[in-house]
Amino acid sequence: MPYDATSLDAPFAALKAFDWGGDATAFKPIDEAVISTHGDPAARADIEGRLAALLGKDVSLACKEYACRKLALIGGAASVPSLAALLGDPKLSHIARIALEKLAAPEAAAALRTALGQVDGDLKIGMISSLAARADATSVPLLAPLLAGGGPVAVAAARALGRIQTPEAIEALVGVDAFSGDLLAAAVVDARLGHAERLLAKGDRAAALAAYKSLAAGAAGKPKSTSIERAARRGILACLDTSASV
Repeated sequence: MPYDATSLDAPFAALKAFDWGGDATAFKPIDEAVISTHGDPAARADIEGRLAALLGKDVSLACKEYACRKLALIGGAASVPSLAALLGDPKLSHIARIALEKLAAPEAAAALRTALGQVDGDLKIGMISSLAARADATSVPLLAPLLAGGGPVAVAAARALGRIQTPEAIEALVGVDAFSGDLLAAAVVDARLGHAERLLAKGDRAAALAAYKSLAAGAAGKPKSTSIERAARRGILACLDTSASV
């Protein structure tokens, strides 16, 4: 059956009036339309526009959260400005950035990068997490300086760089003390070991060997880093064992 935009007028009116504890069945047709319009760009654009418009209206948090969840499924570049406007809102930042995290549009990553420089504390950690989930290589120059600030933000940045895994991301991690035994050091070590393991799994033994040797050399003679040295030396042996499959 062709998409009939007017069929969603009443469901969207019900959604605008919805709050927690209310009857959600009245806007269930929106859920169904999100699924049934797969492969119909015009219909999806109509639904996307209606959902995005709700984010700028005086409606309940419940309504806006619903709209964000659906935009994560159906949204594109057109939704980005409306979602980005919520990234600084402590009550809606999480659900808005999760939606942006899932959108394929490059504008979504750009919005997260912009917000990274505009928010602090837990909201900044959230932006870092979403950029990591997108493996956003463009964010590396923004994330690397955060390593110097210490605290939870630095730890989150180290973990993110470890997930992004570009040469520039790993280079930034190598410049951090990985052997102090604190949370940042642990995150850096995990990221660098993970990078070496992935290199070995891809068959790049030479690069993996260099990564393991760097860790082993840095950990040598440091009582807090014996486990790191052991892990790195096991990696070295694995790199040298040409009879093993990778």
